[in-house]
Amino acid sequence: MSALLIVLIVLAIPAIGAIGIYNSLITLRQRFKNAFAQIDVQLKRRYDLIPNLVETAKGYMKHERETLEAVVQARNQALAAARLAGGAVGSPDAMRQLNQSEGVLNGAMHRLMLVVERYPELKADKNMALLQEEITSTENKVAFARQAYNDAATAYNTRREVFPANVLAGLFGFQAATRFEIAQDAEREAPRVQF
Repeated sequence: MSALLIVLIVLAIPAIGAIGIYNSLITLRQRFKNAFAQIDVQLKRRYDLIPNLVETAKGYMKHERETLEAVVQARNQALAAARLAGGAVGSPDAMRQLNQSEGVLNGAMHRLMLVVERYPELKADKNMALLQEEITSTENKVAFARQAYNDAATAYNTRREVFPANVLAGLFGFQAATRFEIAQDAEREAPRVQF
């Protein structure tokens, strides 16, 4: 009887350990998915603000139609990529598409802001100032949400790759989470301010 008890204990210890590892992988995966949902909320907020910004600028910038159209097109592509990534959180292809489309959108928004600088009456417009403030605030929230997502994805990936969790992760199909990274080198450069 005691031999059977010893065998059961010897078998139960690894089983309990495996259950603990599996549950920790599930918990960490849910954390990075939730962190991506926070990015998604802030991106949607930004995507909703952009048409208002473009409409406000249209009246003043009659000769800058290409810039405005580029912003709208980049916004639509980024929105589609965000929806795709939201349906496949952590997927390398979806995250790569989102990173690229966000890079294009950031570039288009940067060009728009440079054009706005050439229109003093537009810069002085109350609605434009409020929208720029909202977009700046949203950009800060997006950056914070990206950092939280990357932290959660890193914690998940680290847990997924260490022994013995890597054995269970492979056995149960836990895929690596893709981090949200800067897609274009131009985004890594600090903006130049000239007076």
